[in-house]
Amino acid sequence: MRTVTLERDIIMHPAGSCMVSFGNTRVICTATIENDVPPFLKDSGKGWLTAEYGMLPGSTGGGRKRRDGIKKDGRSTEIQRLIGRSLRAALDLTKLGPVSILIDCDVFQADGGTRTASITGAWVALYDALTELAKQQGQEGPEYYLSGQVAAVSVGIVDGRVVCDLDYEHDSSACVDMNVVKCGEHLVEVQGTGEQGTFSRDELNQMLDAADRGIAEIYKIQRKSLGI
Repeated sequence: MRTVTLERDIIMHPAGSCMVSFGNTRVICTATIENDVPPFLKDSGKGWLTAEYGMLPGSTGGGRKRRDGIKKDGRSTEIQRLIGRSLRAALDLTKLGPVSILIDCDVFQADGGTRTASITGAWVALYDALTELAKQQGQEGPEYYLSGQVAAVSVGIVDGRVVCDLDYEHDSSACVDMNVVKCGEHLVEVQGTGEQGTFSRDELNQMLDAADRGIAEIYKIQRKSLGI
């Protein structure tokens, strides 16, 4: 795996913020609390969490990345939905009350694994936001709302071997590419594709085992950054 770092409280205004680095991939993640919910949750007593994801100009090679307009491109939309699903898997929405948490993940340097880095950093920003919300609502702490810890990592098969946490060079040459998201010991999502062929059940198990080991290390880094 590449070196993973998490730097909290990098922006003063959101309830939670974090800069996450997976090697040369760097993402700013923020979590903002709003005392409102979407129309479909009005009067339900439940809260909500949603996410937005984008890549800033200059974040990629091969020329300037255009800013997303009002309508995001398909890739950004798919990734932000993944981030939202992943974090909601760890939340008890009934305990939030009529509150929404808005997650923003902005990639300012991309070298592979931007979605897995975003999920990992966003969970840290979410934890800090829930710490603030617990103070506002008179709860003991963020664990009141959380059912688990969330992190993600990419794995793949490159030149016949399993690689955990693919950078761009690995990703572009991988014959199999997979993203794995976990909440505690449980899988939230597995996205696997045979980019240049097929893969066996045994190879799938090898990649999942590698992801387990990688996410276990990321969990430790998250907890250390939060002091828990």
